[in-house]
Amino acid sequence: MDTALNIANRYELKELELNALLEITQAINENLPEDSLYKIYNFTLRANLKLGKLMLLVQEAGHWEEKLSFGTKMNYADEVKSANQLVNKRQILFHEDLVDSPFDEFEVAIPVFHKNELLATVFLGGVANTGEKELIENHLNFIQALTNIIMVAIENKKMARERLQQEVLAKEMEIAKKVQQLLFPKSLPENDNFTIDAHYSPHHTVGGDYYDWLSIDENKKIVCIADVSGKGVPAALLMSNFQASLRTLMRKTTDLEEVIHDLNLQVFESANGENFITCFIALIDLKEKRLTYVNAGHNPPFLVSSDGKIEKLEKGTLVLGALREIPFLEIGTTAIEKPQTLLLYTDGLTEAFNEDEEEFGPERVMEILSKYISVTPNMILTAILDEINKFIGKRALSDDITLLACQYHV
Repeated sequence: MDTALNIANRYELKELELNALLEITQAINENLPEDSLYKIYNFTLRANLKLGKLMLLVQEAGHWEEKLSFGTKMNYADEVKSANQLVNKRQILFHEDLVDSPFDEFEVAIPVFHKNELLATVFLGGVANTGEKELIENHLNFIQALTNIIMVAIENKKMARERLQQEVLAKEMEIAKKVQQLLFPKSLPENDNFTIDAHYSPHHTVGGDYYDWLSIDENKKIVCIADVSGKGVPAALLMSNFQASLRTLMRKTTDLEEVIHDLNLQVFESANGENFITCFIALIDLKEKRLTYVNAGHNPPFLVSSDGKIEKLEKGTLVLGALREIPFLEIGTTAIEKPQTLLLYTDGLTEAFNEDEEEFGPERVMEILSKYISVTPNMILTAILDEINKFIGKRALSDDITLLACQYHV
């Protein structure tokens, strides 16, 4: 009679286990969310296997989180980190293994691995009073298998979600890169009295560097360089809006004070005060023999005269977009008496580091310029790029590098 009852109990248990596995498999195939899988897991163990207590700890981003708990005597929120000490071996731990740990109210701890990675630990109680070792072992084997199926399914969900996020990010970067490339001028002038050469070295991510030039008329030329805070599509779109605004404003007026106030307001409203743009804008008037400029928080460009004089162009205002109204503004002017070269650059140049954590700095740029006073813009940029490559060695760039050299004379 007892044998027949035991066989019936075992059969009933196996039937419950099989039904539970089918239910879990169906839930996974239906792509139910993680919370639903945990609820099914919880119900299966509590309703079908009559466990007295259970706690499920899951590894999340390098730390333990309690996903399920019932029937426990204490709150394990501050103790879950101790779980790592219990599962350094791939084996089921019984009560005698848990006596000197915070988890001594449990009778069993089952580590759940996927390949070599520990995903979870499930703690069980209320099973030892069944009186049948074989029945307990059957419970444990099933719970271990069930937990493994659940955790691997949830881990796969996380990996799929991460892949999707990476694909979205990659697509955004591709869009941002195309937008940025469209912003750069398709051609640069190379005339007897006005020549420009430019270079852009992208970092691993798409930054917000931008350079441009604009011919107002035969004698008036605009050169500009800018850098927007942030990366990706938002930065590219903000810079696109900046370029469109700049070109529209400069065709209406060459008053840099009016232009910079309007640009600041448009950047502030477009970015809601969350991003800003540093920029340098210069108006080169070959007829009036005058360079007028404004530096809005950008790295000061270098103005090199044919007699060897090197000047930093620093006058201007704050970054654009930080405040609705610019608190101060100083327009810079300088006479064009001799052939001049204007070097514009972004902070990726001066803030590049070598393997000894030394910064390239503006002083090294000035040293290069002092050696190449009367050469072409192309030769100046080539010399700078050669020096920066030697300087950083095997270290990768930490930011985009954008250069624009403009040479002109009257």
